Amino acid sequence: MTTSGTGLSTGLSIGQVAERTGLSVHTLRLYEREGLFAGAVHRAANGRRVYTDQDVEWLANCVKFRASGMPLATIRRLAELVGQGPGNEDERLALLLRHEQHVLARRAELDDSLGLIRMKIGTYREAVAQGTAGSLWGPPVDQVTR
Repeated sequence: MTTSGTGLSTGLSIGQVAERTGLSVHTLRLYEREGLFAGAVHRAANGRRVYTDQDVEWLANCVKFRASGMPLATIRRLAELVGQGPGNEDERLALLLRHEQHVLARRAELDDSLGLIRMKIGTYREAVAQGTAGSLWGPPVDQVTR
């Protein structure tokens, strides 16, 4: 947080929040338009957005939610629930549990893909070391042009 000459907290500018979160100014404006903040973004007397450390913490969560594949609509719903305050924790939990299942399924797919990649790496390493790489997958011999 920055402070004024009086020592009062003046919040963070959109540029400062962009720098702290790695999100672009455009994305921060989009997130606000889409209702992805857990509370209202405050405005200074001059109309400029003023963010709090709590906003930055929430945005850090949003970045991780997006990286995990959480749709914006789901983040919006979670933000609505958080913004409503206590009393809806069961719904928040259910939302997060559903997303956890999605992440676990995606992780299993990625683990399967990684297994194939590692197997292929082993095959290519062995073939290159033995000088037999030319016999690995390629076009059929009758299609090779000389």
